[in-house]
Formats: sequence, C-alpha cells, structure tokens
Amino acid sequence: MLVISDSAHNDPIGLEPCPVPLRHLPSPLFSTEEYQQAPLVLLDDRSYTSFTLRHMPHRLGLIIVAADPDDSTVYHRAVAIGAEAVLRAGQDLSWLHLRLHSATDCRYAHWEALLTGGPADPPPPATS
Repeated sequence: MLVISDSAHNDPIGLEPCPVPLRHLPSPLFSTEEYQQAPLVLLDDRSYTSFTLRHMPHRLGLIIVAADPDDSTVYHRAVAIGAEAVLRAGQDLSWLHLRLHSATDCRYAHWEALLTGGPADPPPPATS
C-alpha cells in the first residue's frame, strides 16, 4: 500500500501495527506507476496541494486521511480527486484494516485481531 505524506510523521493515521506492507513517500517522489499499481493509496490531507499539482488520474482505492477532525472542506477535496473515502485521524481503523486486507487479497490478515472490538463500519463516503 502506498502512503503519500509530505509530513515528517510517516504514519499520519496510526497504521504502524498493521502487517500490510506500507510504502511511505512524499508527493513529489512517488511515480505514476507506483500510484496506479498500489492496491490502496492513502493520501495525507496535508499533502493534498502538492498531490494535485501532479495531476494524477482518478483511481479506485484512493483514501484521504484528514488530520484535522473539524475540517469539513476535506470532503470537497476528496470528491475533486475521486477519493473513495475520508478517514479522520483518531478514528477507529477497523474498516481501513479490513479494506487493506481486501485490497491485498487477505495475504496479511490476522483475522482474530481484525474482527474483535465491534463492527467495522465504513467511513462516510467522499461525496458532498
């Protein structure tokens, strides 16, 4: 999975304990091929402007991670780039973990850890 973040903090949403391989790159350094071939792409919302300057094509599996829980404008930005969903920092990551494992054909799934702690409801869709 590709995590695009220009932030000094490489884990904008808290995925470090996840067994799915993550590739962290700032927006100027990932290639179009890496972007298109990644099973899932997480975009740190703080990197949105530099990401849009790259003119990447819309793709399935693009998820925006919003650092500011009170920023309602993130949904408009998500729609503009064709993002599948918006996740907020501090949000329960059960849905994202299931989505990561689904995107990687469940090769890295530890089901006992994924399926504990309640429902894995999806985040709100990226529609305005």
